[in-house]
Amino acid sequence: MTARLTFLSNATVNITQGMTSWDVSDMCTAFSLTVGKEELDATVMGDTGRRMVGGLQTVEVSMTLFLSYGADEVEAMLAAIAGTGTTTVVASPSGTTESASNPEYTLTNVMFSSVNVINSTVGELATVELSGTAGTFARDVTSP
Repeated sequence: MTARLTFLSNATVNITQGMTSWDVSDMCTAFSLTVGKEELDATVMGDTGRRMVGGLQTVEVSMTLFLSYGADEVEAMLAAIAGTGTTTVVASPSGTTESASNPEYTLTNVMFSSVNVINSTVGELATVELSGTAGTFARDVTSP
């Protein structure tokens, strides 16, 4: 396979906790999503090497956000999602229209166990690194 396209990322990132949603796309400078399944050992007598099968889904999400303070801003979102384990994240690599070249991932019950709500350095824009794990994922390539 050879590269035929240049991909310029413009991810969309939406975070929901309870009935409140935040579109943090305009505050997000980096986003990474890793999905998979746990490795379960299915090795039996007579096998000459390990045999693995997929178990429960795994989710790891990380992002860098500019910090902002106010009722509907990043810090308020961080306070709302910290430690709940019930946060939903919806992300696409480029825009909001799902397709084979722009799959949308919906992550449910993500755990953001701790969040950094103040991160200040003189002369720099304040950012926060946000990392979450657990939950389940669904991939969608159909346009609404």
